[in-house]
Amino acid sequence: PEQGWIACGGEAGLLKVLKLESQAGKDGRSKGVAAPSNLSMNQTLEGHNGSVMVVTWNANYRKLTTSDQYGLIIVWMLHKGMWFEEMINNRNKSVVRDMKWTADGQKICIIYEDGAVIVGSVDGNRLWGKEVQSSLAFVEWSPDGRHLLFVTLKGEVHLYDNRGNMISKLPMVAVEDAGGAVQVAGIQWYDGRHGHSDPSTPTLAVAYQNGRVQIMRNETDDGPVLIDTGMRLVQVKWNTQGTVLALAGSQLTRLASGEQREVNQVQFYSPMGQHLRTLKVPGSGINALSWEGSGLRIALAVDSFVYFANIRPDYKWGCFGNTVVYAYNKPERTEQCVVFWDTNTDERYTKYVKKLMSIHAAGDNCVLATSADDSSGQYILILCNAIGSPVDSRYIDVEPKYIAMTKFHVIACSDDRVYVWQYRTSMSKLTSVDSGGGLRRKDGREKTFHIDDASAGARDEESKDGGAAARRHDMASGDNICSVTASDRMLIVGRESGTLHRYTLPHISLEYRHQLRCRPQLLGLNCDSTRMSIIDINGVLSFFDMDGHPEEGSDEVGVHMSFERKDAWDMVWAEDNPELFAMMEKTRMYIFRGLDPEEPVLSSGYLCGFKDLRIKAVLLDEVMRTPDSVDKDLVLDFETRSLRDARHILAENGIGDAFSFIEKNSHPRLWRLLAETALEKLDFNMADKAFVMCSDYQGIQFVKRLRVLDDKPKQQAEVAVYFQRFDEAETIYRDIDRKDLAIDLRMRLGDWFRVVQLVQSGGGDDELLTLAWNNIGDYFADRQKWDKAVQYYTQAKNAAALVECCYILEDYAGLEKLVRMLPEGSPLLLNIGLKFQSVGISEHAVAAFLKGGDIKAGIDCCVLLNQWDRAVELAEEHDYPQIGGLLGKYASHLLEEGKQIAAIELYRKANKATESAKLLAKLAEDTAATKVNPVRVKKLYVLAALEVERYRKTTLDMSGATRAGQTTAAATAATLDTLLRQDAETTATGVGAGGLASRTLDNAWHGAEAFHLYLLAQRQMYAGMVDQAMRSALLLPLYEDVLDVRDVYSLIALTTFYNKHYRECSKAFIKLEALEGLSPAERESYSDVALRIFTQFPPSEAGGRTLAPGSLPETS
Repeated sequence: PEQGWIACGGEAGLLKVLKLESQAGKDGRSKGVAAPSNLSMNQTLEGHNGSVMVVTWNANYRKLTTSDQYGLIIVWMLHKGMWFEEMINNRNKSVVRDMKWTADGQKICIIYEDGAVIVGSVDGNRLWGKEVQSSLAFVEWSPDGRHLLFVTLKGEVHLYDNRGNMISKLPMVAVEDAGGAVQVAGIQWYDGRHGHSDPSTPTLAVAYQNGRVQIMRNETDDGPVLIDTGMRLVQVKWNTQGTVLALAGSQLTRLASGEQREVNQVQFYSPMGQHLRTLKVPGSGINALSWEGSGLRIALAVDSFVYFANIRPDYKWGCFGNTVVYAYNKPERTEQCVVFWDTNTDERYTKYVKKLMSIHAAGDNCVLATSADDSSGQYILILCNAIGSPVDSRYIDVEPKYIAMTKFHVIACSDDRVYVWQYRTSMSKLTSVDSGGGLRRKDGREKTFHIDDASAGARDEESKDGGAAARRHDMASGDNICSVTASDRMLIVGRESGTLHRYTLPHISLEYRHQLRCRPQLLGLNCDSTRMSIIDINGVLSFFDMDGHPEEGSDEVGVHMSFERKDAWDMVWAEDNPELFAMMEKTRMYIFRGLDPEEPVLSSGYLCGFKDLRIKAVLLDEVMRTPDSVDKDLVLDFETRSLRDARHILAENGIGDAFSFIEKNSHPRLWRLLAETALEKLDFNMADKAFVMCSDYQGIQFVKRLRVLDDKPKQQAEVAVYFQRFDEAETIYRDIDRKDLAIDLRMRLGDWFRVVQLVQSGGGDDELLTLAWNNIGDYFADRQKWDKAVQYYTQAKNAAALVECCYILEDYAGLEKLVRMLPEGSPLLLNIGLKFQSVGISEHAVAAFLKGGDIKAGIDCCVLLNQWDRAVELAEEHDYPQIGGLLGKYASHLLEEGKQIAAIELYRKANKATESAKLLAKLAEDTAATKVNPVRVKKLYVLAALEVERYRKTTLDMSGATRAGQTTAAATAATLDTLLRQDAETTATGVGAGGLASRTLDNAWHGAEAFHLYLLAQRQMYAGMVDQAMRSALLLPLYEDVLDVRDVYSLIALTTFYNKHYRECSKAFIKLEALEGLSPAERESYSDVALRIFTQFPPSEAGGRTLAPGSLPETS
């Protein structure tokens, strides 16, 4: 079916294969179902003798499988455009009742009436066979090929796995109350090859001959959709997208004469059981039905004929402004892909929406109706703009089966409830945004009411929850809503019985109830709400006069007019004329003025809008064929006959005859056409009249301006500009040697590239050229093409713009070059300095600030970027004493937070060596008190000493610098003065730090020496060099102000003991025992150790035997 092949099986072995091909019209508008079709092939296949009973396609492998009444099965293959017999099989026992291929075409299941089942592969091999203890009628594969459904002649449906093992019997709720066996008319399970609009959409359809249909989501669905068609069904088929279910059969109808007659019908339903359309078919009975691969046609076998019917799918789409929005399925995604297509610029914006139900558009917005992605049972209305960005949304409890949208309202209806949301006011602003308060939220007006509630208008139910009022009216209605439409001042709700409810807008109140002679499916109001168009469930178009009276003098309002057109499927009223109307009938578009149709135009486009005597349509069938790559050619414009005739008269007969014609067929668009033609011919009197007739004030003013011009060429040039033929206007100006006017024209248009060309060819001065270069630079800057913008700003010498471009391009070398080029004191230098500062380049920032004359900004930049040495240097150079206080405050802040290292680094960068040395010494002392890492303490003392040395060297260097050019006496006096000042500063700073700083600054290396000897003694001792260790330890008492006295004498005692200098060891123990702050236990411990040592090695002995470490007598 996807390649256009049609197989027809009949009696006496008749088997034909036809191919239906469409050819697009020459104008490109007759595409899709409107294109002329012809049978390119009609081949008779010979091989069957009995009536052909079953025909099935394998589209993936291009095979056709057929079977006749004698059980003969033939597999046909396509070769060079012709069908040939490939395989034959005949069981010779029973008749084949059904054959089905899997979705991928790999396997086929063949069932016989006697219960035999055979499953084979595409290459002809038998995979397995089974005898089922039931008479079989139909078979169906699950979409994934894992399960088989067998339908018996008694109407039962059995579930098997793909190896032939029975799993269960499916409950058929649709015929539980039938009171006996009901035969199945058909079964089909949508294979999902084209994706799903919603993963929970029902896909398995079982149709019974009594007209009942059960649609299930899967084989275990306990809540199936049930339909009673009221027909005697013969076949059921899904379309190729799984969105429409076609049910073919016949129905008994009573004629006006009272006799009953059986009418062949095909009823179309949505997967959720909503009745979409009824197609009546002539003939004695429908024997078979098949969908075309695109889903745009169905073929019906009736008697000895094949009827083809065009299907116009109800796509999810809308059109507003220049935007066409449409949704389609992607097989690999569960969400629906929604595309917002700007038909002017050909830009597309794609969004993915879950559980999308429908799309509607009006004014400047569209609304997407979706089901909430949770178990709340709510629905969402999402208001979007032209690029698909959500503007506002509402959660509602009313199922939006039927939706109408105007420039101000969204109306959503379920079977019995109506929800109205005023999303925009007549002040042309969204209700969700209050213009007086920026982006403050403001709730739009909402109302919900039950269709049978006559007092709906009397109660003003405004609520954030659109379903709150509806929950108070849970009563079911026996007459369901089936259609809805609205205009700016009227809301019409249609019901299945043909009753219309007419409400006022925006304040909703029930005005009238009208009665139609049909069940409305599509409704539409004209621009002044005086007439309504109706397309009923059978595709019949009719009109309803909203203000008419059935009889003269009757108080009843509203008349259903007798005018009718069959096979209608789309319609649209003109936005600017209540008499103009366009409709689609089969594959033709008709335009009506009143009730008089114009000649039809061949098209299958969906109507978008009707304005200015032009109808806009879009070929949605072609859009959906390749939704990812649509073309502007798929949007069509049709003109009405009056517009075409006016053009013809203007071209052939002249302005006078056209004026008479347009007077009789007055329309603003025709008057505008006349005005434009009169302007072309410089007939200002006629142009003025025409502009007056179409109320075009700007046009009237333009004609006045033209009359003032002194010569004809200028008038022709201005007319060319009016019609946007700018090149022609420029040519006219150049021909009359008025390049200045040509330049002025291009400047008005903003075509600065052309201005540059004209100026360079001798039409202007350097000032104008600079202006053009600046504007071209702005053009590229607006489009973020900064490299090109820099080129033109450089030519225009626009330093301010170059600063911004270089900064955005991160061209800091270019910014540095600008600093050198700009004169001193330029405000741009300060801007450049701020930009360098923002990216941390302090050197260039300071240079820019200094050249710009803002010394304080330079110092602040250094402070901000932690360049304190440069900050102090600048402060001293330019006499800014505040820097010292700021430095001290920042250091104190760091110290309070415990960031001593950061404070030290701060003072180092600020060249405050004495302060950093003090902090280092303090940090060393604190670290030494922990007795954890003496190596780190030594390093800290070394760093403190190095800072002191750096300070002294700097001081001496400064005093040395002052000696240049002085006498020896003066130089000596200066040096002494410097040293005295240094000593005074050192003493002053040492007072407040408890003497620590003064010790550090007076004897910088004292602490480093102490810990060096302390560590050296221990390293020597552990290396076995006890004599050297003792000598190092004996130096440690010189550093009692730095080291812990207890550690010092403990180390001396240990080293002298191992070096057998017991007298020195005894002195060390005496010192230890005399230490202040010892507890009695500690003092006694020292005494015990000394007693044990010196009873064995008297202190008078200068030596003795060598003791190994660890041989000291143990203490108890």
